[in-house]
Amino acid sequence: MVRIAVDAMGGDHAPAVIVDGAVAAARHLDARIALVGAAAPVEAALASHADWRDLNIEIVHAPDVIAMSEPPAAALRRKPGASIRVAADRVARGEAAAIVSAGHTGAAVIAAYSAFGTIPGVDRPALATTIPTRRRPAVLLDAGANVECRPQHLLQFAIMGSVYARVAAGIARPRVGLLSIGEEETKGNELTREAHRLLKSAPVNFIGNVEGREIYSGAADVIVCDGFTGNIVLKTSEGLVEAVEALLADELQGTFSSQMGYLLSRRAFRRFRRRVDYSEYGGAPLLGVAGLAIVCHGRSSPKAIRNAIAMAYRFATNDFIHRVEQEINEAGIHS
Repeated sequence: MVRIAVDAMGGDHAPAVIVDGAVAAARHLDARIALVGAAAPVEAALASHADWRDLNIEIVHAPDVIAMSEPPAAALRRKPGASIRVAADRVARGEAAAIVSAGHTGAAVIAAYSAFGTIPGVDRPALATTIPTRRRPAVLLDAGANVECRPQHLLQFAIMGSVYARVAAGIARPRVGLLSIGEEETKGNELTREAHRLLKSAPVNFIGNVEGREIYSGAADVIVCDGFTGNIVLKTSEGLVEAVEALLADELQGTFSSQMGYLLSRRAFRRFRRRVDYSEYGGAPLLGVAGLAIVCHGRSSPKAIRNAIAMAYRFATNDFIHRVEQEINEAGIHS
């Protein structure tokens, strides 16, 4: 049975939301879920689910938590019993196939990197976030694991993103775009200009630079950038979606005719909501580490946690890490 270690104390509303999502996943997956965190609050959250003892759920006590305000590296050294560190160590020892965390992103990245190391040929891991586009979902990386990058890191992200799009989304020849301020290869800063030069001769289907307005057009299946830029893109997009939904709600409640229009269009609005809802995708895999780690949004809902655990289960049963490692090796990149 596949075992998945879940950081029960990670997230803005842990452990209740994390536990609710884990219980929902355990009801539908043939997996054993280890809820890693302080035993007392985790047990209290489980108490609201009468059937939890009949499910494949266990509690792994971890007394410490990495707070969002703490410097992750120092906190992990100071807190060997932190839930994310204990969860990552279980995977490193072979006691679990994957970790799932909605906690401190920096701590999750460092814990996974320290516990698993990287795949040969990869300098730095990258968070690969699935984003909606007008055509089909695309992959944006890095979404926040690396604030500062060098051109060769973006090259590695492009190759990892292409592998991920093939293995996870079934896209035979993913189109790779480099996020920049203009389509011309001379546009951008020193990082993007040099990365463009490297990508032109890389073993990927590189289509050139993509501008911010093209991210959601579907022009590229894989969009590459440094983690600082990628994280801003994601946070801006989340805010925009929330603003659009609020504006739509205001307009639809304005007049009788608009309310009638909404009633006639509810199905379309529900489909729209599903397409832009990050919880549908669950979390972002940390590509490049030699172990399976899924990093979730700090505000994750039970649905998002359930889907992140389902993603971890699917990747674990499909030997995802080995397939990524094999394709990266065949691509011939070197750190």
